[in-house]
Amino acid sequence: MIRRVFPILGVLTAVLLSYGLYEALIGAPTEQSMGDVQRIFYYHVSSAWTAFLLFTINFVASVVYLIRRSVKADILALVTAEVGVVFCTVVLVTGPLWARPVWGIWWTWDVRLTSTLVLWLIYISYLMLRRFSTSSQTPVLAAALAIFGALDVPLVYFSIWIFRTQHPQPVIGGGGSIDSRMLQVLLINWVAFLCFAALICWSRYRLEILQREVEETQALEALLEPRSSR
Repeated sequence: MIRRVFPILGVLTAVLLSYGLYEALIGAPTEQSMGDVQRIFYYHVSSAWTAFLLFTINFVASVVYLIRRSVKADILALVTAEVGVVFCTVVLVTGPLWARPVWGIWWTWDVRLTSTLVLWLIYISYLMLRRFSTSSQTPVLAAALAIFGALDVPLVYFSIWIFRTQHPQPVIGGGGSIDSRMLQVLLINWVAFLCFAALICWSRYRLEILQREVEETQALEALLEPRSSR
């Protein structure tokens, strides 16, 4: 079943990413005040929404692990954190590329920008803890850190409603508006990014399971080897 669905998802993802790129660069209308630089919007926002969703899944999986000590939940938390950091990095890179021509600066310590950077640093810390800690309590500590990090997600999202920021006000919700054609292109790219994220998470999840099975087998062989040598 997996061997059949995986290639289909891969082809669908490739088609959506290609079509979304065409629509973002050519198909979508040019924004009147910002010009073509506004086209970064389709990747910046899509990456942010995808990262938020992955960090939310990481939060749920971490809570489940703390309650049930489920290995699958622990793996899901790890995978979604890894992929979420990738998309959050895209957000932090495309943001300054958008801001430089519009604001005249690459970066400002705006509430949304700063809270996004803090979010990224928290999950980088999470991944470093998972990678370099050898304690048996590492999954528990990582789950607690993930829950703490997830608290920053709503702050990032709602910061432009709560605080006065230099970041543009929302064009979807909160009284904002967006051209219907632009919204369509944005949603196409978001769906493409979601499929791409699902594809990576699926591959990484399977790889992590296989890796843990190999490590368990090697540990078992190491325990049995002294006995057999006697």
